[in-house]
Amino acid sequence: MNQSSSAGSGRTDRGLILASTSRYRRELLERLRLPFQVLAPGVDETPLPGEAPAALARRLALAKAQAVARLHPQAVVIGSDQVADLDGHSLGKPGTHDKAVAQLRRMRGHSVVFQTAVAVVCQAQGYADERLAEVRVRFRDLSDAEIENYLRAEQPYDCAGSAKSEGLGIALLQAIDSDDPTALIGLPLIRTCELLRAAGIDLLAT
Repeated sequence: MNQSSSAGSGRTDRGLILASTSRYRRELLERLRLPFQVLAPGVDETPLPGEAPAALARRLALAKAQAVARLHPQAVVIGSDQVADLDGHSLGKPGTHDKAVAQLRRMRGHSVVFQTAVAVVCQAQGYADERLAEVRVRFRDLSDAEIENYLRAEQPYDCAGSAKSEGLGIALLQAIDSDDPTALIGLPLIRTCELLRAAGIDLLAT
């Protein structure tokens, strides 16, 4: 995947790359009105034995940014990853309808922490850092029929936790608690802006 976006009027002459194949992250990053490229990081996302959900999200976000930064050392590269944390167990993208049904059945009536990490790397300036945003979500005690109807309607098989809070998936939820609201969609923009400023990109500079 090699795409570019030129949303908005902001500019950076250093080159900005989103190391992700997620259309959700691309759409979120477009809100910042900076031109950027989108490149697939090609990182193995298999969890390590005994790896906690937050540690997995942090490791993969940094690994994705580093993988692309090695090929584009002058660029500022953003990597991100999200893992749903149910009582310490990692829930990733379901991929299929049956797996999504199983995930939502496990989560109904429970609180799930969506661990969303973002990393920014620029090899040329020796900069690499990451942040974690936790979003606590309380799922309603869903019936099997509600789960089936939702999945057939929205087919969120590429989303960790099998739900799109920005769409019909909001009907599955009882409450959301977060200090970085876009983290639940896939990219915590408050933390992303913080890291970009540290890397020398000020979004509000004239």
